[in-house]
Amino acid sequence: MKEDEPRRATFRAVADEVRGRIKGGTYAPGTKLPTEGELADQIGTNRGTAAQALRLLASEGLIHKSRRGAFVHRIVTKILRDSTSRYVRARREEGQARGAFEAEIRGLGLTPSSVTATHHMQPPAWVADLLGVDANSVSTLARVRRMLADDVPVQLATSYLPLEIAAGTRLEEIDTGPGGSKSRLAELGHAQALITEEIEVRTPTPEEVEALDMAEDQRVFEIAHIGRTEDGRAVEVTVHVLPTHLWRLSYSWPLGPTH
Repeated sequence: MKEDEPRRATFRAVADEVRGRIKGGTYAPGTKLPTEGELADQIGTNRGTAAQALRLLASEGLIHKSRRGAFVHRIVTKILRDSTSRYVRARREEGQARGAFEAEIRGLGLTPSSVTATHHMQPPAWVADLLGVDANSVSTLARVRRMLADDVPVQLATSYLPLEIAAGTRLEEIDTGPGGSKSRLAELGHAQALITEEIEVRTPTPEEVEALDMAEDQRVFEIAHIGRTEDGRAVEVTVHVLPTHLWRLSYSWPLGPTH
């Protein structure tokens, strides 16, 4: 801290100091932080204030605490999700990527991976309504994914596809090939021409807390993604769940001359 700041700093000022050290590389991703007592001595405050500051940083997702101490999160710069360009075919197939997520994470210098399962299932009623399928029968193929960047869980995604389109195709395979499901749908004659995304910020479920290695008091983005063909038919509905402390959402679009 600066010499002209009070020796007994507020916890927010202490958090600012530690946050600055993390962002500046003094405390690198994955490294163990000084103890609360050591931190208090270094910054010039008391242990209670240092502990309060670390709790704030943990709620922001910059650090995580365990019995072994406090550690800097392995991802400290938010992942940019550019929803304007991520679904363009050239982008999602770049470098033989298996879809938008893989291309996005590679572009940030991180290593993407995912754990995927596929099921024939009865869809939620709202999904069935969008896809125009029967909500009371097994009418969709679900692709359920837990997605990681540098082995850190960063997203859960479940895609629902009409079974009449997806059954017996590569969409049922774990590896759908370059470009992912959108490219395979296009090859089947169901190219998507319009994307709609509806976003909600909420608390995670207990299952999401475990799967995404989160704290219960953190938040997630839930993105309902709907892909429609040129004639307006919805052929894919995906629910994305992303920790808000790991992601930044970006949208841009051109305005017409009258705007």
